[in-house]
Amino acid sequence: MKTIHPQMLRSLYEQDFYAWVEQTAELLKSQHWDILDLENLIEEVVDLGKSQQRALQSSLRLVLSHLLKWKHQPKLRSHSWQVTITRERLNLDELLAESPSLRRFLSDVEWINATYQRARREAMVETTLSGENFPMVCPFGVDEILDLDFYPSVEE
Repeated sequence: MKTIHPQMLRSLYEQDFYAWVEQTAELLKSQHWDILDLENLIEEVVDLGKSQQRALQSSLRLVLSHLLKWKHQPKLRSHSWQVTITRERLNLDELLAESPSLRRFLSDVEWINATYQRARREAMVETTLSGENFPMVCPFGVDEILDLDFYPSVEE
């Protein structure tokens, strides 16, 4: 390995992120702890966790918005909606299997509510129905949201 200094690695982070990742991986493998760009490495590790949370929230929002559409526009139900709901439920399942600690967000009422409010807004825009048509509080339990076979009926 050619000689690299911590300052060079920090500059590389700004100039060529992918090269920085490759160099950092090599330094970690070879246990050159003193050369690591710890400041940016820590930032990237934190961002990895945030991206997992965003992926969870994105899939959850899509499931919720499509369940709302499914419930409130029964005559417009489509195979496409069902495909989206299933795909995103499977994404949720994969995320939770890979990172079980993400499950804590699903028991966080405020986090679920914030995600639901975004899904509600999305459903309002997509359906052109007013907000009065959609409950202010998420009408679905976590078990229903994750259940591959659950689809709300109009009567619920």
